[in-house]
Amino acid sequence: MDWLGNLVDGVNNILWTYILIALLIIAGLYFTIGTKFVQFRLFGEMFRLIVEKKEEKGGVSPFQAFTISTASRVGTGNITGVALAIGVGGPGAVFWMWIIAIIGMATAFIESTLAQVYKVKDGDTFRGGPAYYMEKALGTRKLAIIFSILLTLCFGFIFNAVQSNTIAASVGDVFSIQPYVIGILLVLLTATIIFGGVHRIVKVTQVIVPVMAIFYLIVAMYVVVTNFTEIPAVFSLIFTEAFGLREAAGGTLGAAIMQGVRRGLFSNEAGMGSVPNAAATASISHPAKQGLVQSLGVFFDTIIICSATAFIIILAGLYKTGENDGIVLTQNSLAEHVGSWAPYFIAIAIIFFAFSSIIGNYYYGETNIEFIHAHKGWMTGYRMLVLVMVMFGSIAHVQLVWNLADLFMGLMAILNIAVILLLGKTAFQVLNDYTKQRKKGVNPVFYAKTIPGLKNTECWEEEDR
Repeated sequence: MDWLGNLVDGVNNILWTYILIALLIIAGLYFTIGTKFVQFRLFGEMFRLIVEKKEEKGGVSPFQAFTISTASRVGTGNITGVALAIGVGGPGAVFWMWIIAIIGMATAFIESTLAQVYKVKDGDTFRGGPAYYMEKALGTRKLAIIFSILLTLCFGFIFNAVQSNTIAASVGDVFSIQPYVIGILLVLLTATIIFGGVHRIVKVTQVIVPVMAIFYLIVAMYVVVTNFTEIPAVFSLIFTEAFGLREAAGGTLGAAIMQGVRRGLFSNEAGMGSVPNAAATASISHPAKQGLVQSLGVFFDTIIICSATAFIIILAGLYKTGENDGIVLTQNSLAEHVGSWAPYFIAIAIIFFAFSSIIGNYYYGETNIEFIHAHKGWMTGYRMLVLVMVMFGSIAHVQLVWNLADLFMGLMAILNIAVILLLGKTAFQVLNDYTKQRKKGVNPVFYAKTIPGLKNTECWEEEDR
């Protein structure tokens, strides 16, 4: 299978070097300007909205929708992905992760707001996402189906193989458990949740996500506090290597940029078109509310969680040797700070981070299978294939899995960003409506008639509210 891995890696280099990085930055800047820097001026509003109660019948609460998306976001990218970025691109890669996150917050606002605008009612829940706004806003069902297939392959299958692969590698090494045994256990745990529907997924993610994040951040804060005098030097190193002449001359500046953007997108998913599937499930009075909540999700994922991992690694200095890679680099770096129990802590953190991602990733595929063909037989087949990929990832060759993840992630992002660039003005108008109502001191309520020419918005028509 080495030839396949090399082929996919070659395609990835072209895709990421010449197309996707430019597209992500251009789109992020355009949405930042178009929303009048929404990620800065409404930053405080995001925290208020995340704890808002469910306002209408059906769906889930804003916080529950946030945990579904965060379950997918906060995974191996926050631990293994950051380590890969620093190992290949040096500390300068962290700066570019920050940049893609900051401008990506505006992109995340746009796509999640559009998902809310064009969501549909499905029993006692809501469904939506890029496939839905591609069909309803652009009238292109064929394009929507192509995206649904890409997303299902990417998240339901490839990304879940990545997550189980990382669990098997980390837990297997630390606790001396064979990969196939870990795979079987993961399959059994996953099956008990995904056959229970979206409400069981919500119940699991709203517990796992806060717990895993709090414990990981406590350990990271301990590392930062005990090395407080070194923090200015860490920031200096990150900024210097992000722009340094030495890195440019040595050819590592490009690697820093590419790895930072690549792993940043893998981690926070801004613009990829995945998170809108979770955003659409929320029961709220105005689409912009979930756009703001999911924008905060990007900040939480990259600026908080990924930075915590980056500081642990850079403060340890082991990335300079080139002897450690991925999860091993993170484990050994933490061991430099807290001692021999570090690998056990990282292994347990990986279990929580990656398993929650498997559940979140599964749901993204489910809602797109539902979009293509709402048939129980299709859904059962999809669930069985997800379990097969979880098992496959546990025993597969790691590099091939990561290469395939990068390829599908890139294809999804290109398609979704092209579409939201076309639909961005609708999201701008929705945001303007929200801010006008907030300035009046009222709880914003949205009606489709507010925006002239807006159609196919079945959940926002006046007679349905």
